[in-house]
Amino acid sequence: MYDVHTQGNTSVLRRMEPVVKAPGESCWKLMVNLTLIGMIPIMIVVRNHMSLLELKNSKVIILMLSHVLTVTEQEPYELVSTAVSDPLDDYKKSVVSIIEEYFSTGDVEVAASDLKELGSSEYHPYVIKRLVSMAMDRHDKEKEMASVLLSALYADVINPTQISQGFFMLLESADDLAVDIPDTVDILALFIARAVVDDILPPAFIARARKMLPDSCKGRQVLQTAEKSYLSAPHHAELVERRWGGSTHFTVEEVKKRIADLLREYVESGDTAEACRCIRKLEVSFFYHEVVKRALVLAMEMQSAEPLILKLLKKAAEEGLISSSQMLKGFSRLAESIDDLCLDIPSAKMLFQSIVPRAVSDGWLDASFLKASGDGQANGPDDENVKQYKKQIVNIIHEYFLSDDIPELIRSLEDLGAPEYNPVFLKKLITLAMDRKNKEKEMASVLLSALHIEIFSTEDIVNGFVMLLESAEDTALDILDASNELALFLARAVIDDVLAPLNMEEITNRLPPNCSSGAETVCLAQSLLSARHAGERILRCWGGGTGWAVEDAKDKIQKLLEEFESGGVVSEACQCIRDIGMPFFNHEVVKKALVMAMEKKNDRMLDLLQECFNEGLITINQITKGFGRIKDGLDDLALDIPNAKDKFTFYVELGKERGWLLPTFGLSDAS
Repeated sequence: MYDVHTQGNTSVLRRMEPVVKAPGESCWKLMVNLTLIGMIPIMIVVRNHMSLLELKNSKVIILMLSHVLTVTEQEPYELVSTAVSDPLDDYKKSVVSIIEEYFSTGDVEVAASDLKELGSSEYHPYVIKRLVSMAMDRHDKEKEMASVLLSALYADVINPTQISQGFFMLLESADDLAVDIPDTVDILALFIARAVVDDILPPAFIARARKMLPDSCKGRQVLQTAEKSYLSAPHHAELVERRWGGSTHFTVEEVKKRIADLLREYVESGDTAEACRCIRKLEVSFFYHEVVKRALVLAMEMQSAEPLILKLLKKAAEEGLISSSQMLKGFSRLAESIDDLCLDIPSAKMLFQSIVPRAVSDGWLDASFLKASGDGQANGPDDENVKQYKKQIVNIIHEYFLSDDIPELIRSLEDLGAPEYNPVFLKKLITLAMDRKNKEKEMASVLLSALHIEIFSTEDIVNGFVMLLESAEDTALDILDASNELALFLARAVIDDVLAPLNMEEITNRLPPNCSSGAETVCLAQSLLSARHAGERILRCWGGGTGWAVEDAKDKIQKLLEEFESGGVVSEACQCIRDIGMPFFNHEVVKKALVMAMEKKNDRMLDLLQECFNEGLITINQITKGFGRIKDGLDDLALDIPNAKDKFTFYVELGKERGWLLPTFGLSDAS
C-alpha cells in the first residue's frame, strides 16, 4: 500500500513502483487507496522521450473519475525493472499473420477456423479494425475479400456487438489512417456501407456512432459519405456490392436462370434445407424478391407444387434468409403483373388471392400488403380504360419486336384511337425493351424516332420519360441496370432529335421532389451527351443494329442527292429514297437537299422534294422536321453560306405555297 495524502479532490502520491511494460516503454503501477473508489490500479505509460529520472522529477496529472492524482517530487527510490507480458501484443501478431495468409489464399473457412482457435474473443473488435485497415491500403481485390470475410465471421465467430465496436474503433482512428491512406474517408465509408448492405451492421449504427464522435474528426466525414454518397444512392445495394468487383460475377439474366433452376430442382426433390442453401449461395440478398416472384408463378403453373413452394417461402422468411421487405417486393411485383400472367394462367388472379391471406396468417408476409394491394385496385372507368389500353399495347409491342414493321405498329396505334395515352405507350415500350436484348432496345429507339414524326408530340415524349423516371426504382426491381439504360434511352432520344437538350431540364423540373433517382438518371444522360464523340457512341450504344444503319443511311442519302444534282432522274432518286427503307429518317433527305440547294445554287432539289411529297414518299411532318433542323442550325450554316438566311426564307415561303410545309412553321428563331 502506498501513502496518499488527500486534499479535496486532489491526491498526492508519495511512492511509486516502476515496471517495464515493453521495449522502449516504461510505466509505473500505482496502487491508490481511496475510500471513495476503493483499490484501483492505474497505469501511466511513458514514451521513449521521457526517462525514468525525468518522470521522477516532474509532475504527471491523470484523471481518474472525479479525482486527480499528482505525482510529486519525492526522495529518490531504487528503481526495479520487471517485464510484463501483454497478451494483446501476441494476439495482434497472430491476427496479422492470419489476415496475410487469407489475402494470399482466399480461403474463408481456414481464416475463420484460425480465428476461432486463437481464442481471446474479447479482442475480436481488434480483428475488425485490423482486417479493414490492412485491406484499405491494398487493391480492390483485397477490399472485396475483407468484406466477404466480415460477412463469414458475422455471428459465427464474431458477435454483432463486437462488429459494431470494431467499426467504431476504425472511425475513431480515421484521422491517423488518413496520414498513410489519403482517400481514407471514401474507402472506409464504402466498407461501412457494404457492411450495412451485407446486414452485418445495422443502419442505426451510423446515427449512434455520429453522436459519439467529435465534430472535427474524419470519422464523422466517413459516416456522412457512407450515408449520403452510398446508402442514399439509387440501387445502392447493387452498386455497393459490386464496387470492388463484387462477389457475384454473373449477370442478372444468369441470376434469374439460377433461381429458376433451383426452384425446379426443389419441386422435384422437396428438400427445403438444400433449396435454402442454394438461395443463400446466390449471394444477392437485394434480389431475393425475384425468388419470391418466380416461386409464386411456379406455384400457379404447377398447382400440385403449391404446398412445397409455400413451405419454402415460409422457411426462408423464418430463417431471415428472405427479409420481410424482399418478400413484400416479390408479392407486389406479381400483383402488378397479374393481369399479364392471366393470359398464360387464366386462374392466376384467383390463385394469388388465395395465397396472400394464408401467407399473412402464417406470419411470413406482412399484413400491410393486404392494405396496399386493396388501395391499388382500379376504382373508376379511367383506370379500367388504362388497364385495357396496356393489355392491347403489350401485344402490339411484342408483335413489333418480332416483325420490325413500324408502319404496321403506327396503324395499330391509330386504330386504338387513344392519343391521350401516348406517354403510357412510351413507358411500356422502353420498359419492355430494357428487359430484352440490345436488338429490341435499338428497335425501341428507332420506333421513338418514327412515332415522334408521325403521331407523337414532343410533349408526349417528355411525359412518357417523366413517367419512366418516376417509376425507376420499381423498374430496378426487375432490371438492376435500369438507371443506366434509361439514361442511354434519354441520350439517344436527344441524338435522334426526338428530344431537344432543353427538354432534359424540363423533365428534371417536372419530377417530384422525392424522385432523386430520376434526377440522377437525367444527369447521367447529360454527362453521356457532353462526352467526346457522344453522337457516334450513343448511336451505337446498343451494339450497332439500326444505329449503324442510320449512319449508313446518311451516306446513301448524300450520294443519291449528289447523283440527282449532277443530272439524275427524279423517279430514280425517289426509288433510291424508298429503297433505304427508313421513312422515319426522311427528314435527313429534306435537310441535306436544302443545304445542297444553298451550296450549289440549284433549285432542282426543290423539285425533288415536291415529287417526294406528291408521291407520299416524304410526309409533311418529315418535311417540317427537316426544315426545323435547318432553322436550328442556321447561324452555323451562315458561316459557310453567307446568304443562307435569305435562301432559307425563300424556301420556307415556297414550301408553304406548294402545301408541303405546315403553314404554322415560323421564322421567329431564325430572324
